[in-house]
Amino acid sequence: MKFRHFPLAALLALSLTACNSSPTAEQVPGAATAAAPAATPATAAKRLLFFGNSLTAGYGVEPEQAFPALVGDKIDSLKLGYEVVNAGLSGETTAGGRSRVGWILRQPVDVFVLELGGNDGLRGLPLSATRANLQGIIDTVRRRSPGAQIVLAGMQIPPNLGQAYATDFKALYQEIATKNKLVLIPFLLEGVGGDRALNQPDGIHPTPTGHRIVARTVWAVLQPLLK
Repeated sequence: MKFRHFPLAALLALSLTACNSSPTAEQVPGAATAAAPAATPATAAKRLLFFGNSLTAGYGVEPEQAFPALVGDKIDSLKLGYEVVNAGLSGETTAGGRSRVGWILRQPVDVFVLELGGNDGLRGLPLSATRANLQGIIDTVRRRSPGAQIVLAGMQIPPNLGQAYATDFKALYQEIATKNKLVLIPFLLEGVGGDRALNQPDGIHPTPTGHRIVARTVWAVLQPLLK
């Protein structure tokens, strides 16, 4: 197993470029293309790509402590033959993800873990936009990597913006998973969200211990798919 973490500077450059483009664009033009991942040899392992925000990127912890790297360690120990790529970007919204996903998928993937929407919810963005953006990402993955298994990571938010919004936000993930026949992680932060001992002082991002719990949650869903 090879674990790859996109440099933060490269992802920020992509995000800034993408925010000025159409949400349906599948390529990020200009200088950012120079930071594209190197071509993978034809004989390379299968690819598992985590695509998300600061939770995936491992904000506030070392890269090897974030849940994608921990899942990669598990894959390595079982010799399953996957290259694990962490394409998380702190601050990412579904709109930003929709703009950059085409660039990220310049190489095909076998398993695509989609972890976005939390920042939309915390900002109170319209759920119709979040739904459309997630659908756009899913559609792009299926065009670029038709055989890829897509895993959607569900998210929940506190009722600060009203209980109805929080309830509808939670339900959005099940709706999208059902519509697209996706594998769903019901709640990425199960057992971690809301627990001060497992989160950093901001109350949002897991500690290394919290990431270990998240990794177990993700692994329980991913393991049957990694053949």
